[in-house]
Amino acid sequence: MRKTVLMAALATTVACSSPNTLNPADVQEASAQEIARVEPLSWWTGMKTDLQLMVQGPDIASYEVSFAGKGLSVKGVHKADSPNFLFVDVEVSPKAQADTYYLIFSKDGQSFKYPYIIRDREQGSATRKSFTTADMIYLIMPDRFASAFQDNDQAWQGGEYFDGSARPWTVPATPDKVDRQDPVARHGGDIQGMINHLDYIADLGATAIWCTPLLLDNQAHESYHGYACADYYHMDPRFGDNEMYKTFVAKAHEKGLKVIMDIVTNHCGTAHWWMEDAPFKDWYHVNEPYMQMNALFSVYMDPHASVRDRERQESGWFVPSMPDMNLDNPFVLKYFQQWAIWWTEYAGLDGLRVDTYPYNEPGPMSQWCKAVTEEYPNMNIVGECWDYNIPQLAYWQKDNPNKDGFNSNLPSIMDFPLEHAIHQALNEEQVWWDEGMTRVYSVLAQDFVYQDLSNMLIFFANHDHARSGDTWGEDPRKMKLALTLLATVRGIPQLYYGDEMMFLERKDCQSHDGAKRIDFPGGWEGDGCDLFTAIGRAQAPALYASAADLHDYTRTLFRWRKDNKAVQEGKTLHFLSRANVGARNITDNSYSFFRYTDTDAVFVYINNNAEPRTLDWGHYREFVQGPVTGKEILSGETVTLQDGFSIAPKSAIVVEFKR
Repeated sequence: MRKTVLMAALATTVACSSPNTLNPADVQEASAQEIARVEPLSWWTGMKTDLQLMVQGPDIASYEVSFAGKGLSVKGVHKADSPNFLFVDVEVSPKAQADTYYLIFSKDGQSFKYPYIIRDREQGSATRKSFTTADMIYLIMPDRFASAFQDNDQAWQGGEYFDGSARPWTVPATPDKVDRQDPVARHGGDIQGMINHLDYIADLGATAIWCTPLLLDNQAHESYHGYACADYYHMDPRFGDNEMYKTFVAKAHEKGLKVIMDIVTNHCGTAHWWMEDAPFKDWYHVNEPYMQMNALFSVYMDPHASVRDRERQESGWFVPSMPDMNLDNPFVLKYFQQWAIWWTEYAGLDGLRVDTYPYNEPGPMSQWCKAVTEEYPNMNIVGECWDYNIPQLAYWQKDNPNKDGFNSNLPSIMDFPLEHAIHQALNEEQVWWDEGMTRVYSVLAQDFVYQDLSNMLIFFANHDHARSGDTWGEDPRKMKLALTLLATVRGIPQLYYGDEMMFLERKDCQSHDGAKRIDFPGGWEGDGCDLFTAIGRAQAPALYASAADLHDYTRTLFRWRKDNKAVQEGKTLHFLSRANVGARNITDNSYSFFRYTDTDAVFVYINNNAEPRTLDWGHYREFVQGPVTGKEILSGETVTLQDGFSIAPKSAIVVEFKR
């Protein structure tokens, strides 16, 4: 592990300047050549988080810095390895008023000023609610969802954009062009396109939106996905500006939709502005010769792991175009803590999703999570911990009783073992002891390992997975079974855009990622069909022959789920069937379970067999005595669950009833 040299950082700390008596009106405002940037872009009164400004400008380390006026003062100034950076600790007085303040930079009798905005927090900001088991999260890749403005589809040559600070942002050139025929080029989706289709998302039964990153990704190629950030405080202008993103969040809230921001602390992109001049030599892990990370999450809890393997996991780069950030450097850690808090406060976010969580240094990331949740005690943060090993996955959830004493402070984790089991199970026909629906049963049987089942994010696909329609042989029946599981098992469900209509991968390209990250038909002017509308789904071409039926199936499930406490909060009691075949017992490829509270229950039966199944209602006598009558959600009919009730091949029933 490459640790930052703390003594060196402390040695660069200089005494804080005394309050400046200069009248800001008498001081010239800094030009863009004198001060390139100050981050965070602004701040608020009443925050718990201490404010540390990163100031960049030519030879700025040689200047004294202070605040003019009352309310804000400089507590300390830290020099970096580069003379072009200063880190300024700022005291925001409890009596500070929302206003534009001025940082004064002085040297050799000359001074210039930089405006800095302090705002009042929104009422209730600190106690904001976040996503829970009551929600269904709809995952969008914005570049592939919908385009409202054609004029932002071209490569930018620079200009100015609003960013929420006292000065407009000078936008760099963006060379990656739009070409919808190229699977790895930009396709032109934007923030306004998402705003235009919020009604579709809300009508589907979703209550939250997770967008893959919208911040500037300025790689020359394959910048559409946003995971190689070039500027952590600015939206990519091809999506829109910061104010438009803030509007998107507000409009989503009007529709009853929460917004979760996808953030990346582990790596940036090689096009990030600080790659030309980093504040510290160890701001990111210098990788010469190049060292690939090993994706070996076990090194953190493995008692036999070598130092070399752990170093490679923490310090290796994700890919050559994504430099690995060094969170062991306290200034880097502070930068990312404030960044997440800034976006939450500025845009009014409801949650965060952290990309490649176990690739970060565990200790600093634990501190990162703690800082965010101390500012927002109800904030939920879900980490991508792509691990199919259940004990290793559980290691990353907050308060898990790890033997090494590590606590991630990460509330929620993504349930990759369940995702994997669902995909395997639905593709198995002739099954034995541990195959078919037994795989789902067995994964859920290990729930005793997890610290908090209410904070398991469940899914069967996302932007990094093959399209489920292709995985399941374009069989809408399998898609319906997966959707039923997603809506009814424990946890927080997340649905990948288009899976409600069984989107399929492009067959005309070699890029696996590009093939599965397809455009939403109807999201662009001139599209041949519009799957955002009922008429468009009814008239869809053969490729989307099942779109209308699957959409309505999804809508029925998740609109019902919004009001069902047994599914959102209830306990689980599950059953697996066995069938006698000659002298051998094999698994019947079905799975049934109850979700229940003290007063209500839901019975779910997943028949993954090619033949119908008939209920042996006595099989469930430990939960319910005798027949029960309830509403079958998928058909809308009143049914009686009893011996002889039939479930069609490759289908499911969901029946709610009073206990």
